[in-house]
Amino acid sequence: MIEVRMAVPTSVEQVFAVLADGWSYAGWVVGAAHIREVDAGWPGTGTRIHHSVGAWPVAVQDVTTVLDVDPPRMLELEARLWPLGAARIRFDLKATSDGCEVTMLEEAIKGPLSLLPAPAQSLFLVPRNRETLTRLSAQSTRKPT
Repeated sequence: MIEVRMAVPTSVEQVFAVLADGWSYAGWVVGAAHIREVDAGWPGTGTRIHHSVGAWPVAVQDVTTVLDVDPPRMLELEARLWPLGAARIRFDLKATSDGCEVTMLEEAIKGPLSLLPAPAQSLFLVPRNRETLTRLSAQSTRKPT
């Protein structure tokens, strides 16, 4: 799996609260354009976010499903984007003296993108996932209004 880490200056619980808000995904997941629906019970195992990826008029509608969850330490997802395939994405959260270290691991597991070797996948996943974690950090540390 391709790995990206980021220190976030807030608690593990606050970062997980953003992960647990399925409606927030379009605000921090790079590529997500619109959330159509979030299953009741998100982020319980098997629940889904129904989303659109890409820009209108070529947006693709698909789903992201929770594979495993251990609040507030871990969330593992399968994000689909047919016809390109699907990816397994895992967020590991660890408390540090300065807040929280977020590790994001991702790999293409289905479809044509899964045929690419890890070094080729990392060429587009590392920059995308760094930006995703930057956005997650911003949402996690935003002060309530």
